[in-house]
Amino acid sequence: MTEAKQADPDMKGWLYKWTNYLKGYQKRWFVLSNGLLSYYRSQAEMLHTCRGTISLHGAVIHTEDSCNFVISNGGTQTFHLKASSEVERQKWVTALELAKAKAIRQMESEDEDEEEVGEVSRDDVNSTVKVLTAKLEDLRTCHDIILKHGTALQKSLSELETLESTHDITPKIKTVNERATLFRISSNVMINACSDYVEASSTAGHKWHKLLQHERDQRLRLEDMVEQLARQHSHLEQEAKEHHQMSQAMPPGHSLSEDEEENEFEDAVEELAENFIVHVNTSQAHKRSNSNVSQLSDEMASLNGSQATTPTESGIVVRANGGPKRQRRLRVPDKPSYPLNLWSIMKNCIGKELTKIPMPVNFSEPLSFLQRLTEDFEYSDILDRATHIEDSCEQLSWVAAFTVSSYATTSIRTAKPFNPLLGETYECDRTDDLGWRALSEQVSHHPPIVAQHVEGMVGWESWQEFSMSSKFRGKYLQIIPLGIAHLLFNSSGNHYTWRKVSTTVHNMIVGKLWLDNHGEMEIVNHKTGDKCCLKFIPYSYFSREIPKKVTGYVMDAEGTFKWFITGTWDDKLEACKVISQSQRSGGKPVYETGPPKVLWRRTPIIADSERYYNFSELACQLNEQEENVAPTDSRTRPDQRLMEEGRWDEANDEKLRLEEKQRATRRKRESEAEAAATEGREYPAYQPTWFLKEKDEETGGLIYKYKGEYWECKEKQDWSRCPDIF
Repeated sequence: MTEAKQADPDMKGWLYKWTNYLKGYQKRWFVLSNGLLSYYRSQAEMLHTCRGTISLHGAVIHTEDSCNFVISNGGTQTFHLKASSEVERQKWVTALELAKAKAIRQMESEDEDEEEVGEVSRDDVNSTVKVLTAKLEDLRTCHDIILKHGTALQKSLSELETLESTHDITPKIKTVNERATLFRISSNVMINACSDYVEASSTAGHKWHKLLQHERDQRLRLEDMVEQLARQHSHLEQEAKEHHQMSQAMPPGHSLSEDEEENEFEDAVEELAENFIVHVNTSQAHKRSNSNVSQLSDEMASLNGSQATTPTESGIVVRANGGPKRQRRLRVPDKPSYPLNLWSIMKNCIGKELTKIPMPVNFSEPLSFLQRLTEDFEYSDILDRATHIEDSCEQLSWVAAFTVSSYATTSIRTAKPFNPLLGETYECDRTDDLGWRALSEQVSHHPPIVAQHVEGMVGWESWQEFSMSSKFRGKYLQIIPLGIAHLLFNSSGNHYTWRKVSTTVHNMIVGKLWLDNHGEMEIVNHKTGDKCCLKFIPYSYFSREIPKKVTGYVMDAEGTFKWFITGTWDDKLEACKVISQSQRSGGKPVYETGPPKVLWRRTPIIADSERYYNFSELACQLNEQEENVAPTDSRTRPDQRLMEEGRWDEANDEKLRLEEKQRATRRKRESEAEAAATEGREYPAYQPTWFLKEKDEETGGLIYKYKGEYWECKEKQDWSRCPDIF
């Protein structure tokens, strides 16, 4: 029998949940509390094992018939439920709607609190302290003045008392009045200064109190969440271990009955926390086919003389002068199977800033973010083809395909790359086979900013500054890329810019991680005024659109549609040229288009790549050891190298050492800056090694741009300007 409170929308009771086509609906105990609907096999399980939870914030509640209803949060979680009667179903639906409304109000209230509280930076604190220090100095000055005038007044009064004759009293009284007036004025100044100080300190104190209270509430919520997850994780690990032992003990040919398996694992497997990582938006690696290399061999020959490459029948690419190109590896060592106690890690993270949590390498892949960003250019053959297209609108459609191709890897790559250290660099010279070379550098630590410059050997150049903001909402993490990407075709002068779309990482706490890229992207040709608008459609359970769909169009400077684009960001992209336009009787335009043309198609995923982090062939080659690179190159980073080799315990120790070394360097700079400020000297800000901050001519903003000299320094092996970071 369902229990409910009239004044409280929370409920608990039995419902039937759809499991699969073999078992159909199974009876489960459901609990609705704090905007979450959770279920268990029995009431006793509430103490240790939750079989599944769905958040009602943003969820859709849909009734099907008299007893059935569906709850979906728009992601991978969907509950198909059935009540014992229509009345019972209506009670649940009403309670769920009330709980959903309450969850939305609470979320909006939290957003308002966060906006009101704001993010207190070091500059904010320093500014407040300076104000309070200045006002305190005013109080000291007033104190000295009052003390001076008080002493003078007291002296005059003493002299007045000791007068023996009355004929000298008039000038003495005048002196006393004058000094009393000065004392009263200085006292009023003191009172006003005290009021100012009290007001300033009260304002700062109130704000800091709210900040501390907000952090305390957040910590308490995190503690509750982590404790519940730890209990579930521990129980499910124990069940899995017992199930494995039972399976090993079974005679050959015998297996657990369907009922036994159902009781142990039917709901648990889907909800087990498989990962707890953060992922930033990254790019797809793609192997250029021999046919593509063949198409570009003439172009490469014209640019590089005898250095052009052509494919042989055996598939080995050789230089035109007969010398073989560099042979690169095709895979990395398999990912080891390390047991991981999730609770032992998470319990040490409570109350700490996200950026200061020492996340172990177990949640990462053996690549740095600098290397992941370089994967944007594995489908660079698209740009090579676009170089020779004279029609600017058609060229823009190919540029659009290139921007979409960079998202393909996120459909299977959810592991977190290593955060680069300040001053860390990564070079990728693929001029011998792919026709480009790239340089990236971590130019800022707070906020983290990566600057990148890429040279294409067939007449294009690209650069970008990448940073991001993020918002963690418990079940999901939203990543919003910041910065602008640039692409320039040298022969035509066509200069394109765009911003990347947002990425949402779902099932951050419980369940299998999955990502969705969504939002709108505008690509602008600053020379011609042509524009391409792309829409990455967010995933929705109730949408009829295919998942991961991308649609868009290309229009010229006059606003005339030239191309229509459609496809998915994990498979392929097609474009149709607009041939003619007519008007319907209702005034809506009708466009006649030519046949679709495939602009980009994803390279098939390697069959056993899940054994080594779902890497593509290019991803396997990014961290391959190479001679003569800069000492700050990601390939020489010891913790990342140890992880790739499968020595994870040593990698974690090395990672902690590198992070502490970086913190010590930062503390030293801060100490030197404070000393310089005390002495009135100007302390130079940190300057990147290979990039310089300057005004962007196209956007008007500041951007880190490549200042040259890296490849020349590499040729001379002059790395004297590189910092010691490893």
